[in-house]
This record gives sequence, C-alpha cells and structure tokens, in this order.
Amino acid sequence: MSLKILNIDTPTLGDRGYIAHDGATALVVDPQRDIDRVEEILQVHGLELGAVVETHIHNDYVSGGLVLAQKYGSQYITNAADPVEFDRVAANDLDEFVIGDFAIKALHTPGHTFTHLSYILLNNSGTPAGIFTGGSLLHGSTGRPDLLGPDHAASLAALQHNSVHRIAELLHDDIPIFPTHGFGSFCAATATSGSASNIGDEKKFNPALQQSVERFVSETLASLDAFPAYYKHMGPRNHAGAAAIDLSELSRLSTAEVIKLLESNAWLVDLRDKADWANAHLPGSVNFGVNGSFATYFGWLFDYENQLVLISDQAADISEAQRELVRIGIDRPAGSYVGDVESLGAVKTTKLVNFADVPAVLAKPEIAVLDVRRKGERDASHIAGTLHIPLHEIQNRIGELPKAKTIWVHCAGAYRAAIAASLLENAGLSVVMINEPYEKALLVADLEIVAGAIDQTPVAPSDTKVTA
Repeated sequence: MSLKILNIDTPTLGDRGYIAHDGATALVVDPQRDIDRVEEILQVHGLELGAVVETHIHNDYVSGGLVLAQKYGSQYITNAADPVEFDRVAANDLDEFVIGDFAIKALHTPGHTFTHLSYILLNNSGTPAGIFTGGSLLHGSTGRPDLLGPDHAASLAALQHNSVHRIAELLHDDIPIFPTHGFGSFCAATATSGSASNIGDEKKFNPALQQSVERFVSETLASLDAFPAYYKHMGPRNHAGAAAIDLSELSRLSTAEVIKLLESNAWLVDLRDKADWANAHLPGSVNFGVNGSFATYFGWLFDYENQLVLISDQAADISEAQRELVRIGIDRPAGSYVGDVESLGAVKTTKLVNFADVPAVLAKPEIAVLDVRRKGERDASHIAGTLHIPLHEIQNRIGELPKAKTIWVHCAGAYRAAIAASLLENAGLSVVMINEPYEKALLVADLEIVAGAIDQTPVAPSDTKVTA
C-alpha cells in the first residue's frame, strides 16, 4: 500500500492542512473552516472520509473539523485533555486510531499549547510513513510558546524543546514532517525555511535540535514579536465548535445605504489593489486589498463588534473576502457594494512615490517618513531618520504623529503601507504612500540604512491571552 498525502494550503494565514489517504479512505488533518476545498479533493479522488484530526485547539483560525466530521459521520479526534463542548473521539498519548488500511498514533508534544498532539502516520504494516506535527516541529523552527500569555511562555518553550527531541528520537531521519504552521504564519516562533523536510533535515538545521534547552528558551523568547489581536477570538470558537459557514452572496447595498453605514461608523473596506485604491477612493474607507495577507491584517485591526461593509469593482473580490473572513470567525458582513467607487460620491487620491524619492524629503521639516513594519523587521534594518509605529499599534498611536507634516508611509511590501495610509487619512493627516517593497530602499545610494540596530521605540508588552 502506498499512502498519499495532499496539501491544503491557506497562504494568507500561513497554514497548511492535509489529506492522507490509501486510495479509498481519507484522514483530514487540521482543516480550515471552508471545508468545500476538502470535499472537492475527496470527490475528485473518490475517497471516503474516515477521520478528521486536530493537532491542537487552533489560535489563528476557526476550524472546520467538527462540521466536516459531522457531515460525513466520521471520527473527530482531539486531545482528551481539551475541554471542548462537543462530542469527539478523545485521544491520549500513544493512542492509535485505524483509518481505512492505515492508522495514526497520537504523540503528546506540548509547547505550542499544553495539550498539543502530533500524529505519527502508520502504513498497513505499522511502519511510520510521516508525522503531522501541527505547531510543534516546523520546517526550521517551532510553534511559538507565548499564545497563552507571557506567564506560560518560558515553560512552554522548554516543553517545546523536549517535544521536538521526543519526535526526533522516535523516528528515523528519512521520515517526513508535515507541520500545520510555518508558511508565513504568526504561530511560528521564528521564520521557517522551505516547504518540505524530514527528521534528518531538522536535526541539521532546526535550532530546537541544535541548542541546549536553556539557549533555545532564551533565544526563542527574545525573538518573539507581536501576534495578531484576533487570535483571542479563535480559541473560544474552537473549544465551542464552530457552526457551518454561509458563503452565499452578500446583500448588495445601494449608494445611499453604503453612505448611511459609513456615517454610522461602520467599517467600509475597499478590497481593491492598493494602487487602484490610491488612484480613487471614498473618504472614510479603509484599504485591505484581498490580494494580500487580507485575513491576518484585517483581523488584527478590526473590532469584531463593528459593522462591516465590503466594496470593490469586482464581485470576485467580495466572494474571496467572505471566504477569508469566515476563517477568522467573521461570518456575515452587513453587506457589499460592487461597482465603480466614484459612483459612491466624491473620491480622494493618495499620492504614490518610490524609495528613490525619499532622500530628497528626509530633511524637509514639513515631511516625516513613517515605517509601519513590526519591531523585529525594523530592528533588522531601517532607514535612518524615519519614525516607527507598527501597523497593529497605529490606531492607538496616531496622536503621536505630527499633524502639521505630510506623512510618507512605507512597510516591507507596500500592502501594510496602504492600510496605514487609509487609517491616517481618515484621522485627518496628509499622507503619501511609498509603493515599493523595502528591498528597493537598500538600492538607493543616498539613503542611510541602519542594519541590526535595536529600535528604542517603546513597545508595550502584550497581555493578550489566547485560549488554547
């Protein structure tokens, strides 16, 4: 028997689910909430769903596992120690579960959460064929240990080190690992490398397998940067068990209805590309292009109690945004508008510039250049003489910016710069957006780049706790 493993990637959240199958029966690992992607694969390959398994109660997305398992009458496997509010098959350390002509063995691997399980994939002869590591052993890294709050971070980091060593000691070097996080996810403790590896690769390059527990804990904690604020909503939803989603077309709002909602402080989210937004946008709207890391940054900044309206000139953008939003627990926005934004009323334009334009304005008293990247990004390299407020802090710190100056704003790729520009404009500031990736700044001879320096901008420690 040859087991096959299929990836189900969600690049906007940096996650990957899996389908393992023997040609007849399938196991689904860590599925996102939009289960139609899973169902399509099952149908195309003619597979019966044997089981759905969660490596942990997820912090960064709402799981579709419960709905998927209930729909197909399959086993839904989670850790016995997770206090969930639904019926499931409880897994304990070293328990085995048969799925078709193969099986999985649960392995307690705490670190990302206290109840985290990895699952060794066993073929029909009981031989390991891979391991689903969730948020434990990642490609060149591990899952971050601070999502339960700072009080648990050090102990979880130490447990993570032990768990990774347990995995490496139990399995041969040629056994592939299949992590859920680490493809751009904020659930990774440090940057990951590549999209595939095995135990032998990780022994050579993974810090958790190269360092003592003391050094690993110290360096892991020192490297941690902020994580999205919306994570606080995910654990409770996953413990309760999320209901099925509705991706049917949102109600289409008239011009008058859009304006009325905007005047009532609803969030009017422009889903178009940043350049299109800059060329013409409705004052008061906020740009979150659906072609970027939409769900992550939107969820980070959006107050879940607010009303939400989606606008674009393309209906496909609305549909894609709906799919992204249900993954982070935002089910049905108040409505949508599809059409030319200029038909909504008087529009505004935001000037776009390049990094080559920056040297000439850095010394001008009427202009300030603002970097909205995260602290770790700025610590690694930044333009001398620029201000710094990370995007996720900007709504609470707009008052720190000089209102008499024009703010030139940049980030790493210009996606966050557009979000920041729209927020600053809505606060009454004059804004110019640098519409280039930061790498272009490194090529500008007249810009002084500070590399490896420590940013002294105060950053308040996060006291956000995520139930996991």
